[in-house]
Amino acid sequence: MKQVVQNYKSGELTVLDVPVPGCKPGGVLVRTAYSLISTGTELMKVSEAGMSMLGKARSRPDQVAKVVQSVATNGVPATYRKVMGKLDSYTPLGYSLCGVVEQVGAGIDDVKVGDVVACAGNEHALHAELNWVPKNLYTPVPDGLAPRHAAFGTVGSIALQGVRQGEPQLGEVALVIGLGLIGQLVVQLLVASGVRVVGVDPDPARCELAERLGADACGDPGSAAVEASVAELTGGHGVDQVYLAAGGGSNQPVELAARMSRDRGRVVDIGKCRLDLPWNAYYEKELDVRFSRSYGPGRYDPEYELAGRDYPIGYVRWTERRNLACFLDLLARGRVDVEPLVSHVADFDDAVETYQSLKDGALKAVAVLFRYPGQAEAAGTEAAAPVVAVPSVEGKRSPARPAGTPVRLAFVGAGNYATSMLLPHLAGREGVELSTVVTTTALSAANARRKFGFARATTDLDAVLDDPSVDAVFVVTRHSSHAELTQRALLAGKAVFVEKPLALTEDELAGVLAAVEKSGNDRLQVGFNRRFSPLLQEARKRFGARTGPASLRYLVNAGRLEHGSWYLRQDSEGSRFAGEGGHFIDTASWLLGADPVSVYALTTPGNEDLQVVLRYPDGSTATISYVTTGASGFPKETLDLVADGKVLKLDDFVRASVYGPERWVSSRLPKARDKGQNAELAAFVKAVRTGGPMPVPLESLVATTAATLAVRTGLASGVPVTLAGAR
Repeated sequence: MKQVVQNYKSGELTVLDVPVPGCKPGGVLVRTAYSLISTGTELMKVSEAGMSMLGKARSRPDQVAKVVQSVATNGVPATYRKVMGKLDSYTPLGYSLCGVVEQVGAGIDDVKVGDVVACAGNEHALHAELNWVPKNLYTPVPDGLAPRHAAFGTVGSIALQGVRQGEPQLGEVALVIGLGLIGQLVVQLLVASGVRVVGVDPDPARCELAERLGADACGDPGSAAVEASVAELTGGHGVDQVYLAAGGGSNQPVELAARMSRDRGRVVDIGKCRLDLPWNAYYEKELDVRFSRSYGPGRYDPEYELAGRDYPIGYVRWTERRNLACFLDLLARGRVDVEPLVSHVADFDDAVETYQSLKDGALKAVAVLFRYPGQAEAAGTEAAAPVVAVPSVEGKRSPARPAGTPVRLAFVGAGNYATSMLLPHLAGREGVELSTVVTTTALSAANARRKFGFARATTDLDAVLDDPSVDAVFVVTRHSSHAELTQRALLAGKAVFVEKPLALTEDELAGVLAAVEKSGNDRLQVGFNRRFSPLLQEARKRFGARTGPASLRYLVNAGRLEHGSWYLRQDSEGSRFAGEGGHFIDTASWLLGADPVSVYALTTPGNEDLQVVLRYPDGSTATISYVTTGASGFPKETLDLVADGKVLKLDDFVRASVYGPERWVSSRLPKARDKGQNAELAAFVKAVRTGGPMPVPLESLVATTAATLAVRTGLASGVPVTLAGAR
């Protein structure tokens, strides 16, 4: 098997072929699926190995003291041979992984072959294809938790033990110094505990990440903003706890901790930083300094770790293993999110290059995972990294209508959207005849007939579908009926305009396409109107062609729904994003000129605010922030497109601008926002009248719908979803 090792004398890193470990009693043999690089602890070890002998001695004065003692006891020659022999040996790296049980040792009855487990320990959870792990250093992974997330179990336990040492209470305020991997996890654990958090780190990107993950404020160690935030949150008293999650030789973290703490506050050391405590500062506040020892009680105790002797829960509530299980449970329930921390996933065969990139600074990362060959299916990663098929479709051209013949339209549904956003643009339009309106209640049909001039009003859908004079059917009903009504209209040979969404499930989408194939009728349009907005079309034209990948950011300030809204009936009408999200995915894809190839979705606790990241074939990305917790006075839709030194900015379909070699700013529209409904309907009517291509290619409608549905799949799995077959 293969294992990552390092020669501490020369600094050489290599992937070495080593014998497979035996499966001893009291443990299990685990085949690794993912292992996590601790970008703090491991990189420190890697950097030390690359130092000169003098540098190594300076970095480890504790080891130098042992050498001096050995010289006094055994003499220089014997000590030299002992030290050189130890230095000139391969040592392992790694201590946090997730894998599949391949063999069970004697005395183990809590897992079986094939179970997925998270493993800990710098002697047992190594960067290796196979590891023997004793009972108290592994725990089963909860159902539904992705193996790549479970690989964070050990570092999560370290952060969890540190938080336990701080004894946080609801409503307290904490300061986290150092926002690397451990610090980011500490932030989330504190937020989950009801604690308000201020973070400190010199890296602005890490500060921004911590704020996204729940910190109230973050900043540089020397910034006045940090002190102001602490003063505001604590009423000037200082924080209740400080967590030292920083490394390095500076004493600044310890001094900052004293300055920011309240009287008799708690300071917890989790990382490995310099600890020259300023006596006056710590004495005057009587600060309680605590140390957090790795994963929790049991660490470094061979009776616990190797012999498998557990501590009674009545005396030691949280042991190493119980901390590991607790952290995995928090991950599985969505209380902690590690996916935003994953900066890079490398194949295990590329381990040496990955470490070198981290050491050289070419790879800036909070967390890096090794993915092991051939383990995706065995570890359940196939379910965790799903693939959604995008059905292939082929467009056709219908014969043109005789000149002078009006296009006869029927409406199925006459609710608010139909009567306010569609029918006003069609009533009285030259070359259009409003033939029939169909509703479930007679009165609403009669009202629509009277107001918009339909020739007939009925509650009989079959009569409309069987009417040869009707050219096109508009489906403007509740979401749950869209797919079925679209299928029926297509099979009846009608052109169809269906409001979004086209479908609420993959099966419904497949049913629509089956109707297209069976009938040979692909005359379908979905109400994705924003690409038809005159303002956005002009902005896209001014932006011009692009040569490199683009970044698109779309903020949708959706707001909260009113009590009783049928959008809240998710069991029957689908999620709110399933109903509306296609608008924004279609707009992004139109601006980028392609369909997405993968979808990654995240949601805040309570499923209120949603982040959807789309990746496109040329490397372009689009991030859609669909939020319900924003201010009602803020514009609903704002968009930025960045590429090739240019920026396109759209402000809620009221104003647009392009920054680049030539700047363009639209005039503020004097009337209501034009989101493209009129132009969209004109294009649809023209296509029906002339028999020409529909306004949006069918394959694009299918790809957008598949991507919208993939958001649900991605939220369930916690990993990006590949859109197989996307153009």
